[in-house]
Amino acid sequence: MRLDKFLKVSRLVKRRSVAKEIADKGRILINGKPGKSASSVDIGDQLTLLFGNRTLVVTITDVRDTTKKDDAASLYKIDSDEKAKTDSPF
Repeated sequence: MRLDKFLKVSRLVKRRSVAKEIADKGRILINGKPGKSASSVDIGDQLTLLFGNRTLVVTITDVRDTTKKDDAASLYKIDSDEKAKTDSPF
């Protein structure tokens, strides 16, 4: 399955066009290597998503063409979800 479609179906990103944009900017890694929107993903692949100051690492557990909102989280397992630490006291 295409990376941008998986991100949309799994609801990790709200819109496929947004998924395509961030993937093509190199902000998504597939198994540690930069992925493009047309890159193929499969069960067992590890995705690293860089959202501003947040880094989300997930492992794909299932691939489906469509899914209901309640079942979307079953398509991946969250390995880590970190926010960048800042030195600001605010």
